[in-house]
Amino acid sequence: MAKKSLYKQNIIACVWDFDKTLTPGYMQTPLFKAFDIDETQFWKEVNALPEIYSKRGTKVSPDTIYLNHLISYVKNGLLKGLTNSKLKALGKNIPFCPGIPELFPRLQNITTENESYKKYNIVLEHYIISTGLAEMIRGSTIASYVKDIFGCEFIEAPMPPNFSKQGELMIKLDFEISQIGTIVDNTIKTRYIFEINKGGNINPSIDVNAHIENADRRIPIDRMIYIADGPSDIPCFSVVKNNGGKTYAVFQPGSDAEFEQNDALLHAGRIHSYGPADYTESSTTTKWLTMHIRKICDSIVADCENNMSKSIKEPPKHIHKAVDNDINNPLEEHSNEFYQEDYLND
Repeated sequence: MAKKSLYKQNIIACVWDFDKTLTPGYMQTPLFKAFDIDETQFWKEVNALPEIYSKRGTKVSPDTIYLNHLISYVKNGLLKGLTNSKLKALGKNIPFCPGIPELFPRLQNITTENESYKKYNIVLEHYIISTGLAEMIRGSTIASYVKDIFGCEFIEAPMPPNFSKQGELMIKLDFEISQIGTIVDNTIKTRYIFEINKGGNINPSIDVNAHIENADRRIPIDRMIYIADGPSDIPCFSVVKNNGGKTYAVFQPGSDAEFEQNDALLHAGRIHSYGPADYTESSTTTKWLTMHIRKICDSIVADCENNMSKSIKEPPKHIHKAVDNDINNPLEEHSNEFYQEDYLND
């Protein structure tokens, strides 16, 4: 008996970067505005930190050292009272590129526009993988359209030493973010591609490092489209493209530098195409995404029908042998009444 796959593999995934992909800038802007912090100065300090710490003999991640600097701002009173719930509330102020969030349901509706797509219950899911703050994304206007969000997270009230030996723990009422809970940098992003691929985000019992046959993975990578803004996403571009998925880079329409970066990525073979971070219905980016989602839908239909034809065996048939109608045959006038029946063996 043929082994039954864990999943139908009828799901398409659009996997999105966030900053400068779905947003024209950085998501932290509403946070800095709310606390009257000079955003330019903050990022200038962040960019200087790797070299400062290196001179002290400590290596830090340039992608995520900003998380430590945010905590320093909290501890020194400049972000006093910053909590996860505050971050989520500020997320509603994140501005988005033209056509967002309308694009999200528009792309999902492609899977219902064709009877063959509906026959095989094809669906499209949106995911976000970001080096930014997960709580702010969860509070944004696109959160309801997204299946899952992977980003950096903070802990507000860390467990104290020897907490396992204490019968009761004191309840701290003045919560503030004080430790880093999850770090997502540009390399760690690839981990979440495989979380989505294997279904570990849906079924926590599936370890991302577990060996799972391709036929048993929830969303094959060749049914993913990864959309991001540039060179920092090369690890994810490589994983998706090298495994048969589609990769697309975007640039802010007013930036010649970003346009040149995207063009360099195309010529280096990192991406399949690129276009403006304009997601309105008539934009070239929307047209490209729509075209390739339809192509993936068609490939799913073809795979399903091919698998179905392999599973169906032809039933036994009668074999009719023709009678010789030679003019000298004495049975000629009755030849249509005579035939031989044989039956095929099972």
